[in-house]
Parts: sequence; structure tokens; C-alpha cells
Amino acid sequence: MPIITFVNEKKEIQVPAGANLRKEALQAGVALYPGIHKIANCHGFGTCGTCRVLVTKGMENIKPKGILESARLAVSLAYIGNEATMRLACCSKVNGDISVTTCPAMNLYGNNFFS
Repeated sequence: MPIITFVNEKKEIQVPAGANLRKEALQAGVALYPGIHKIANCHGFGTCGTCRVLVTKGMENIKPKGILESARLAVSLAYIGNEATMRLACCSKVNGDISVTTCPAMNLYGNNFFS
């Protein structure tokens, strides 16, 4: 069974293969939503972009991005500089061990910001 490591929370959970990252994180008591987004979010439909996580290890163990997730992240400033590793928890299916950073800060000084 895959293990998800939440870096900020220093918490590890074991999940079944193919589990939804958002669902498993919320069941484990991990806060995915900053501020007002705890209430004002899309509840897992992939339209708000507030459940974004930064995958720090095990990117190959998550289902590839779909069209909806790619489109939603493309309009997010937080995505700049983290294009390869930023994911939406609600759209991510876990198939192996991963480490994630929840509520990542915006990278406005990333290499790709002014390009």
C-alpha cells in the first residue's frame, strides 16, 4: 500500500493504490485549504484550484495531469516555477509512495515568472 508523507504536518498515512489524494488527506485531518478556502472551495471538482499541493518526492507515482487540472493550474500564479510538481489534490490518484507540501507558497521569484 502506498504511503503519503505530508511534509508540513510531519504526518504519514497509508492508503490503497489509486486513492484520491484530497479525500485521504481530509480523512487524516490534514488541512489542504488556506484561509477562507476552508469554506469556499469546489469540494473536489477541480475547478477552484485551492487544494494545490507541491509533490516533493514520487511524482512518477501519481496519475498524469488531465485536461481540467492542467487548465486550472495554467491560470494560477502559484503554479509559476513549479510547473512539473504542482498538482491539485482533488485530481490526483496515488499509485505509490509520495511526499507532498500542502498549501505551498507562491513562487513569484521563480525562474519562469518573467518569461
